Amino acid sequence: MYYDPEANIISWEIARGKISHAREFGNFIIHLSKSGKPLLIEILDASRFAGQFNKLKNAEELRKVVAVN
Repeated sequence: MYYDPEANIISWEIARGKISHAREFGNFIIHLSKSGKPLLIEILDASRFAGQFNKLKNAEELRKVVAVN
């Protein structure tokens, strides 16, 4: 996970692969493979969401929160 303070964006690579397209959900951008597998999550205006990450216990819980299929 990487935070860019200048852009105020969190980037989280959740899987490796070639990004084919992206879907936007408010302040979240989910980058997907050709088969629709989530590869990268970007959170725009991240400072608003930073305090929420401690509520997520693990990556599986995040996948449930940001289900894209």
